Amino acid sequence: MRGRRFIATLLFVGLGAGALLVLRLGYVERVRDRVQGRAPRLAVGDFPAGVTAPVDDVASIPTRPVLVGVVPRGTVSALVWAAGDETRPGLFRSAYALEVKAVRYESEDALRRALVKGAENGGVDLAALSVWTLGMSAAPLRDAAPKTVMLLGRSRGQDVLGTRSGTLLPAQLAGKRVATEPRSPSHYFTLWVLSRAGLSTRDVTFVPLDSALQAGAALKEGKADVAAGFVGDVHPMVRELGGSLVSTTADAPHLLATVLVARGEFAARYPDAVRRLIRGTLDASSQVVKAPEPAARALGAFAPELGDPTEAIEAAPPASTRENLAFFGLAGESPVTYGELYQSAVALSAKLAGPSLAPTTEETADLGALKYVSATLRP
Repeated sequence: MRGRRFIATLLFVGLGAGALLVLRLGYVERVRDRVQGRAPRLAVGDFPAGVTAPVDDVASIPTRPVLVGVVPRGTVSALVWAAGDETRPGLFRSAYALEVKAVRYESEDALRRALVKGAENGGVDLAALSVWTLGMSAAPLRDAAPKTVMLLGRSRGQDVLGTRSGTLLPAQLAGKRVATEPRSPSHYFTLWVLSRAGLSTRDVTFVPLDSALQAGAALKEGKADVAAGFVGDVHPMVRELGGSLVSTTADAPHLLATVLVARGEFAARYPDAVRRLIRGTLDASSQVVKAPEPAARALGAFAPELGDPTEAIEAAPPASTRENLAFFGLAGESPVTYGELYQSAVALSAKLAGPSLAPTTEETADLGALKYVSATLRP
């Protein structure tokens, strides 16, 4: 009798263990998916970004520091200076009672992922992204529900394409190894240079870099014949190696625009924080134009790889209120507007990588705060 009970117990335990194993291996889910169809994956981007916003203005400013992610370049100098650091209070704190921390990232891809995560999950609340990155990253950025709130500035010579040796015309890039950070502003600039020369992406061999700040090293180490990156990093290496600059964004000063992009949830939950950020940044930008030395020191400490920080600011100056209004079509005229740049980026991305369901220009911008702030400031 005991033997039968023992055998029954073993069978029961074995059946239980087998059922548990089947569940762990996912066989049940696979069979169910085949019969009923695969269940759709739910994502944050499936719901409106503002559903968690408070019903009043009590929490219009976060009780923690606002985290703004940036890739070092001249256009973010005013923001970096206004944010301050451990050694000095910034303009945001002293004049606008807002704690802001500028968080450095080495690549636009890393910054894009940080915006998707959000500050509560190890990412950031806002990011200084190129319009190109925004337009070609519609799908990856969907859960962040990105909202462009202002123009930070344009590259007017900071992004360059340099050779390892000799002088090259753009048409002579055919057959060359070109080092760029994939999907970065420098990569976008390279595509523009190729288009002007009548070349396609098949006419060159792209050498991927983890960061645009590695462009000079790629030339020095012989990994590429040509590299796209920042002038303060690439040009000294070009001179040392006996090369030359093929082109710079001084040839296309309206091509690369850096904008401040907020997570949709943050913009809806903390509207006053966004307004203070915009006003403080525009205030800082006007001060940088008048006296660039403090911002240059802050940028030099934040990103020494950019070379002379004063030259970095001159090559990519922060945008004024007047430039913001014209760029977004609110007042005045701009040779290239935000809508034109964004739509061009979406179309080019579809041409290179295939079509994707990208939001419209209007869906990616929230200009209410900029309109409000600009009404209280002189352009």
